[in-house]
Amino acid sequence: MSSSVSIWSSSYRREVWQLIAPYWRSEDKRAAWTLFIVIIALTLGLVYMAVLFNKWNEGFYNSLQHKNSKAFFESMGWFCVLATVWILIAVYHSYLNQMLQIRWRRWITDRYLNDWLKDRTYYRMQTASTQEDNPDQRISDDARIFVDSTLDLFLGFIRASLTLVSFIGILWVLSGSLPIAVGDTTVTIPGYMVWAAILYAGVGTWIIERVGHPLIRLNNDKQRLEADFRFSLARFRENTEGVALYRGEADELQGFRTRFKALAENWIAIMKRQKVFGWWESGYSQLSVPFPYLVAAPRYFSGAIELGGMMQTANAFGQVKESLSWFINVYTLYAHWKAATDRLLGFHRAMRAAQHDIAHGHGPTVSASPQNDQVVLDGLQLNLPNGQPVVETEHLAIQGGQRLLFKGPTGCGKSTLFRAMAGIWPFGEGRVQVGSAFNALFLPQRPYFPLGNLRRALSYPASTGTYADEQLRAVLHDVGLGALGDQLDTERIWSMQLSGGEQQRIAIARALLQKPAWLFLDEATSNLDSDAQDQMYKLLVERLPGTTLISIGHRGELARFHDKVVQLAPTSRGAYRLMPAT
Repeated sequence: MSSSVSIWSSSYRREVWQLIAPYWRSEDKRAAWTLFIVIIALTLGLVYMAVLFNKWNEGFYNSLQHKNSKAFFESMGWFCVLATVWILIAVYHSYLNQMLQIRWRRWITDRYLNDWLKDRTYYRMQTASTQEDNPDQRISDDARIFVDSTLDLFLGFIRASLTLVSFIGILWVLSGSLPIAVGDTTVTIPGYMVWAAILYAGVGTWIIERVGHPLIRLNNDKQRLEADFRFSLARFRENTEGVALYRGEADELQGFRTRFKALAENWIAIMKRQKVFGWWESGYSQLSVPFPYLVAAPRYFSGAIELGGMMQTANAFGQVKESLSWFINVYTLYAHWKAATDRLLGFHRAMRAAQHDIAHGHGPTVSASPQNDQVVLDGLQLNLPNGQPVVETEHLAIQGGQRLLFKGPTGCGKSTLFRAMAGIWPFGEGRVQVGSAFNALFLPQRPYFPLGNLRRALSYPASTGTYADEQLRAVLHDVGLGALGDQLDTERIWSMQLSGGEQQRIAIARALLQKPAWLFLDEATSNLDSDAQDQMYKLLVERLPGTTLISIGHRGELARFHDKVVQLAPTSRGAYRLMPAT
């Protein structure tokens, strides 16, 4: 979890600016600035309407005081005009603000998705010891809260500032001077209601900030705990069969209850803090209703102003007080913004750290091989995330067209070696050299299935439409799944619909469709029986005669489908070394 840093810190402000500024310099900047300027103009219009309403108060209440029916109905007619204009401005102000929000959110979401997926940053972040939790929430919820709240806070601040500038002069003139007797001396305070408004709002802001500050941390925790609980439910849904077979319902229920208990405890802490906050905020708001009349009463009762003047003065005081109380009024929104921004900054830092590691070659590097049709493992030492060595080799060259089987006991690092050859394992040192003809497809033990229909699942990672339906049906028949040929348009969670063996058959079908130059299989037939495994490997050998086949497996019968076997043997250091191919 990201630690909360003071907004007054210069480093924090720089980081927040790095989140805000790119959009306003992006390819969408023209539309963004146009919308922003129009919204500011509409904000100015709303403030001007407030000034006109303030002036209206004087005539309306004076007509009531003098029982002047003609002036009363004229005031009501003028009010209808003012209200109509105000409604038009307010509606378009809200509409354009929402348009700017969705444009900014679309841009920032696309940016983070690109950065997260670029160069497998998501994988490097997942394996890092300082990984940020729930990146999906950062991109969806936190980005939304950041964009919406940033605009709401900034535009609210602009409106409050314009209102303050517009009404402070009006209040200064309307409030006049207040003489106060101090002993034998009379002290006159010019524009005394302005000073009263500043004092009232200043004290209230100081108290509310002190009382409400813990809400920032509590809201940060709330978002994290909500995401953890939601993720646990989603993970359970994706693994229902495994839970059912293990009869693990009681353990899952306990896990759900534990996560929800933490969520509920956080909620109760927020409730308690908001209760205290509510006492002060409600008291501040309620006291502000009679306060301007109380302060203006001496001039009214002295006859210096009429009822209309008093109402106009009270309204102007309220506008100045509301402007000065802007921070109090938006403190809850600010707390949510600060919590979401802290989490978004943590995600941003984690991505930058991962990208820095990728750019500066932390871990085994992937470089060009002097031979176009060759993969070379040179001085490779692969470690676990805790630094413990697991696989090492001095030099191994794999020629294109070979069929090679890597064998070794469970836990010897075969899958780690598989990831290193794919260029995604970040722990260790050495080089993996690949030639320019390295068009590779890696099939893990558990295939990945994207959301969508069977056509997309079968074509993955190629885009839907790359292969004709006839090709897809034919390859399904070849791998023993011909019955699925009529379900290409069916959308299901295929990773739950298909058995483990059927999923591995789909992965083999992908290889037959894509015809890679290099095909890596990491226990990719482990869920199939021996006859089915033989059928799949015969298909690969017959249909992909020019493909280099690199397999990782335990079964001895796999050897007959490969030219050579590379054994991983234990060393005195606890790691495993690649022995010469036999």
